[in-house]
Formats: sequence, C-alpha cells, structure tokens
Amino acid sequence: MAPYRTRSPAASIHKHDAELDASVGKDGIDYTRVNLLRNTSVAKLYEDALRYEPGTFISSAGALVTSSGKKTGRSPKDKRIVDEASTNEDIWWGPVNTKLSEHAFLINHERAVDYLNTRERLYVFDGFAGWDPKYRLKIRVVCARAYHSLFMHNMLIRPTEEELKNYGEPDFTILNAGAFPANRYTTGMTSTTSVSINFKLRQMVILGTEYAGEMKKGVFTIMHYLMPKAGVLSLHSSANQGPNGDTSLFFGLSGTGKTTLSADPARALIGDDEHVWTDTGVFNIEGGCYA
Repeated sequence: MAPYRTRSPAASIHKHDAELDASVGKDGIDYTRVNLLRNTSVAKLYEDALRYEPGTFISSAGALVTSSGKKTGRSPKDKRIVDEASTNEDIWWGPVNTKLSEHAFLINHERAVDYLNTRERLYVFDGFAGWDPKYRLKIRVVCARAYHSLFMHNMLIRPTEEELKNYGEPDFTILNAGAFPANRYTTGMTSTTSVSINFKLRQMVILGTEYAGEMKKGVFTIMHYLMPKAGVLSLHSSANQGPNGDTSLFFGLSGTGKTTLSADPARALIGDDEHVWTDTGVFNIEGGCYA
C-alpha cells in the first residue's frame, strides 16, 4: 500500500484559492458571502468540530467522536442515479439503481446549495479517488461540518502541495447538505433523505443524512460506473500482497470479513474495501481505512 501523503497545515495556495472560489461558484456556492475553509488541516478540523458540533469529543485514543444525527448507517433505499441520455442504456435500472429525473435532481441541488449558502462556514476538500494516476479521479467535497471534511480527508487520497497547486477543476463534486432534509413531495423521493448522483453534471448531492459513509460509498459508485468504461475492473474487495509480490483479493458484502481477512501480519495491506484491477496490478481507490 502506498504511504499516506502528508503536507503542512498551511496548504492554501493563493492561485489555487482563486481558482477554487471560481469553481465552487459554478456549483452555486456564494463564496463572497460564506467563509470557505479550503483543504483544512486536521488540527483545525478537530478544533472546529469540538467548537461547533455539539456532543463532539476526543476519545482516549485521540480519535474524534461525533454524532451523525438520526442516521447511523447508509440509506440505500434513498439513493438515486439521474436518468439521462449518457447513462440511460448503461445502467442496470431496478431496485438497487433507482432512477431520478434531471428536473428532480436540480430541485435537490438547489435545495442543497440554498442551505449551504446560509452556513457561517463551509469546508472544501480536494482529493483523489484511485492511486493509479492513469485512472484516478479528482473529487471535491463541499460540506458544512468539520466532521465530514475530516472523514473525506482520511478516506480520499490527499494531494501533495504541487498536485494541489495544479489541481484545476474537479472530475466530480460532492455537495453535502446532509443536515437539511429533502422535500418528500419532490418526484422520486421516498423520505426526507436523498443521495443522488448525476453523471452528466458530475455531481453528487446529499440531503437528510449526516452519515459520512454516504460520501465514501458514493465515490465508489462513481468509480464502479466509470472504471469498466475505461477498460479496468472495479472491485468491492479488500486486498493484500505477499512478500513475493502475489496479490490476494477478498470479496464480500459489508460486514462479512473483508477487512479482517486482509489484515494479515505476514502480508502488506493494499486496502480494505475498494479496488481496481488493471493490466499492471491492483490499486486502492481510497487513501484510508474505513474500519
């Protein structure tokens, strides 16, 4: 497994900040009114979570402990994929991949943006999904909770300062307004929770759930759709490597033991949940461990 990439807390680069302001503005965020905290240090995220998020504390092991509200797990029945021309014939529609109209997505998007624009501070994190530079995606997360930004700071691959300076436009943007509900009367909604992905607009919108795992699994859904189109195989698996370079893959649904089986002291861990298999090897989609 490639080592974690670290950088100094003072990672805001003026040129990147200006480009980021303009880019976030395209998503509807009024960066002239809200305080954008860009690619914030872990220390600052801890401080803000402790200061602004009630019930948050630090455990004896140094981990941040916080509340995800009423939702303590994912809401798969509230997940939607926008049905539009570029994806209509490529997705196996049904109870797992449920359609959402483009119009309904725009309603959710506007609802999320309106909420985010009322916050005193927003966190923006720019990261990568996928360790192989040939296949990785640039993922931008815009959220109102320090906890959400910290979570994705761990789960995505963190750019170096040079990569951040040349980051440019993201390939996909996640707008997390999870503290604000979806409108139950919007066509296609089944509750006040909505997690919707639009491949044409390259956006993901979260409403009505503060469970951070929705972002992680959303990124995997994006990679699961795009990687086969690039001629490589995306895998819901853990993976490790032996001393002779042999790779083992462990498949299974959540909670079936992938992480446990891959945590072998005699083998190097590649990752515990999401991977891509290419002609040159197996790479982790994520930068951190979910367990």
